[in-house]
Formats: sequence, structure tokens, C-alpha cells
Amino acid sequence: MSIQAEILWVDDEIDSLKSQILFLKNKGYEVTPLTNGYDALELLKEKNIDVVLLDESMPGMTGLETLSKIKELFPLLPVVMVTKNEAEDIMEQAIGSQITDYLIKPVNPNQVLLSLKKIMDSKRLVSEQTTIAYQQDFRNLFMALSSNQNSEEWKELYKKLVYWELEMGKSDSVEMMEVFQSQKSEANTEFFKYVSKNYAKWIKDEGNDVPLLSHQVFKRKIAPHLQQGTPTFLVVIDNLRFDQWRVLQPTVNESFRIMEEDMFYSILPTATQYARNALFAGMLPADIATKFPDEWKNDDEDGGKNLYEETFLRYQLKQLKLDHLKTQYLKITNNENGKIMEDNIHNYLNNDLTVIVYNFVDMLSHARTEMEVLKEMASDEVAYRSLTVSWFEHSPLYRALRKISEKGIQVIITTDHGTMRVKNPSKVVGDRATTTNLRYKHGRNLQYEERDVLAFRDPKLAGLPKPNVSSTFIFAKEDVFLCYPNNYNHYVNYYRNTFQHGGISLEEMIVPVIRLQSK
Repeated sequence: MSIQAEILWVDDEIDSLKSQILFLKNKGYEVTPLTNGYDALELLKEKNIDVVLLDESMPGMTGLETLSKIKELFPLLPVVMVTKNEAEDIMEQAIGSQITDYLIKPVNPNQVLLSLKKIMDSKRLVSEQTTIAYQQDFRNLFMALSSNQNSEEWKELYKKLVYWELEMGKSDSVEMMEVFQSQKSEANTEFFKYVSKNYAKWIKDEGNDVPLLSHQVFKRKIAPHLQQGTPTFLVVIDNLRFDQWRVLQPTVNESFRIMEEDMFYSILPTATQYARNALFAGMLPADIATKFPDEWKNDDEDGGKNLYEETFLRYQLKQLKLDHLKTQYLKITNNENGKIMEDNIHNYLNNDLTVIVYNFVDMLSHARTEMEVLKEMASDEVAYRSLTVSWFEHSPLYRALRKISEKGIQVIITTDHGTMRVKNPSKVVGDRATTTNLRYKHGRNLQYEERDVLAFRDPKLAGLPKPNVSSTFIFAKEDVFLCYPNNYNHYVNYYRNTFQHGGISLEEMIVPVIRLQSK
């Protein structure tokens, strides 16, 4: 039998544990028994040990003192505390000293075995169980894709795909991840067909299957929870996908209770100036352009495209008869702005509604195509999610929310659209006025691969302004990105595997809206 692991068991009554030690040896573990902390530390300097089982109450050097010395010399070595003492302060000290597990005497041999398996084999066991569970669910997902799903069912399917994607991330099974990626790609193919068939009806608000769209989110998901005297913080994190929210959730849970987790459909194009302006104005872009002709800027016009969000927000509050609420709007575009917001966070408790637009994720995704360092750091979805968590945990936004988390507040976290890692180029020919976006374009006399896009030759059918008489909007499907023939190969290689937005995919269109309360 091959050795499963080298175990050091330290207990001043080690003779009473002979049956447990024999049991572990029969299971393939090599166990070295010692009676005190001094000998344990000497052995650890000479021999490679995988796990230490450590008695808490020993004469001379106590278990906690031994633990402290072990962690000082070997910070990554797993230590399981074994003790008769159930006192809370002893448990807290042991946990604070970063023990891996905690067992109460008398210990059952299977208890010890389970603890060792968790430490030594957890990744393999999780991987195996994840693979088995996904294989069982694979057929259900396949059947769902081949059925005629409605907008709510698409949300549930995407939620399930995100769940499996995150679970697969814990697994080492390259083969199963490839199977999953293929299924996710198939889901995006079917989703594109679904959106293409129904989007014009959604814009007209026709039929029974109209999802919640960007311009309805404030009215239906935020306004009903606003009231005078209860501070509400609406945090719009630009470009936040549902899978990114899910990896941020454990951090958020430390300070807040999740009251509602839902998703809505971002309008097309899934780009900031359209989707976010619609969110704040409570109107489709075509209606914003009519109502605010001086403030609305089309892609091909000079001037900032997102300069009037507060104007649009205050207009919508007035329409909803909520303009009596004390409201403040903040836009955070860099870390310095973030620190100023963090320093002033207690002042915002005097507001009924504080809106914080946080552009970091958007800056990250755009910078992803410009900076080689970020290109390396965010090479795929797993890395992109990891980078998002790292940013959030160290951000002024998270620090600010933690500072006020005990003040009886409510927080609503949402976004304007998601983002898609693009892989397949598709050629587009247009005149000089054609927009440069990679996932959508509009212009006159566009020539494009019809199979790769959803086209609206009349933009009004998509709820969009018509910059000129012959404007056409096209939206890329799945993981397609749109390139001009000039210098084609250079741009294809430059942008392939970068995160872009504006098109039609589950990741870009189905995005989170989360309501939290102080714990």
C-alpha cells in the first residue's frame, strides 16, 4: 500500500492512542508518535510532515504554545488541534492561530480519518464529486437548451451555468471544463436566436414574455424600497457580470444580509452610454434623445456620452414622485475619487438616496486590451473573476460600505451591462463615420456577415436614436468581434481573447440587481 501522508501525532498520553494510530496505518498513513512539543519541533526540522495532530493540554510546552512555534517555522503546515477542553476561549485562540481543524476528545478513528481526508484529499474529492454532479445535470441543461425557453427560464439557466462554472473552477478536470465550455457556447448560440426573435417585441412591450429591461429597473427594483429617513445606497458597478457578483458575494456577506438577488436584461447595445443612461433616465435611448436633445450624444458625435446621468436620474425621480427624497449622486472614476468618497461616507447617511457609480470594472476591462500586464493577469474568466475579487476587497468602495454596515442602511448593488471574452472575428465594411466598437456598430451602408449579427436597419425598432436617415445598428452574437478589413490580422490578434461589451450574450445581457440590508 502506498503511503497516503506523513502524520505527526503529539500527545502526552500517546500510549492511549495506539488503536487510533494502528487504524490510520492500516489506511495507508505513516504516523510518528511523540509526547511533547519540544520533540515535535525538532522532528519537524528534520523530516517532511504533511499534517500535525496536536494535543492542546500537555505539560511543559502547551499545545497552543507548540502551535504558535510551528506556525512561526512552518506557516503552511496543516495542524489539527485535538483536545478535551471545550472552553470557547481555547477554541478562539486555536482558530486565531490558524489551525486547520479542531477535534474534541475522545476522538473516534473515523473522525481523525475524515479530518485528514479533508486536508489531504479535499481538492481531488471535490473535483470527483463536481464532475459526477455536473454529468448528472448535463442532460437537464441540454434538454432546457432544446426547449422553447422564456425570459425567466433563461435567467435560471444562466444562473445554473454560472454555478457550474464556479464549481468547475475548483476542479482539476480539464476534460469536464471543455465539455462545460462547449455547453455554455451552445447556450449562447440559442440565446442569440432567442433575443433576435424577440427583442423588437420587448422594446414595444408586446406579449407575455417581456423581461425586466434596463430602463425599467429603477422603477421596479429600486424605487419601491426608497423611503424618507432610511439611508439607501445604490451602487452601480459598471460592467459587473453575474459570475463576478457571485465571487464577490462571500465578501459582501460578511457585513450585509442579502434580501433579494435577481437579474435583469441589459438593453442593446450592452454599452455604458446606452444601458446606463437608460437605467438612470427610466427611458429607452430613442426617448432620451428626444426629451434631452442637448444632453444625448450619439457615438459619432463629439463630447462625453455619460455626463448627464444625474440630470436623467433627477428627471426620473420627479416622474416617480420621489423628488422630495434627499438624493446625492457620486461618480468614482479613479482611486483618488474613491478615497474621498470613503472619507465622507458618514456624511451620506444624511441622504435618503446616495447613488455611487463605480467605474473600476469598466476601466479594468478596457485597460485589459491596452495594458500588457492586465492582459497577462486577466487571460480568461477565472483570472478575470479573481482580479475582480482582489480589487473589491481592497477598494475604497468596500471599505466605505463596511464603515456604515451597522448603521441600519440598505444597499442595492447593480450594473449597466456585462462583458464577453471575444474569440471569433467577423469582417465589417463601412464608411468613415462607422463606429469603432468591437461588439456593435452603427453607420451607413454597412456590409457584414449576416449570420454573425442581429441587424436593425431601422434603429427605432430597437429603441435607439437614428443618427441619420440610413443608419443601421448591428450587434455581434456569442463571442464574435467585429473588425474592418484594413490591417485585419493585426487587429484580430490584438483583440482576440479580450473582454468587450455591446453585443448579445448571456454574460453581457443578463446582469445582477441585489438588495442588501445591514446585519
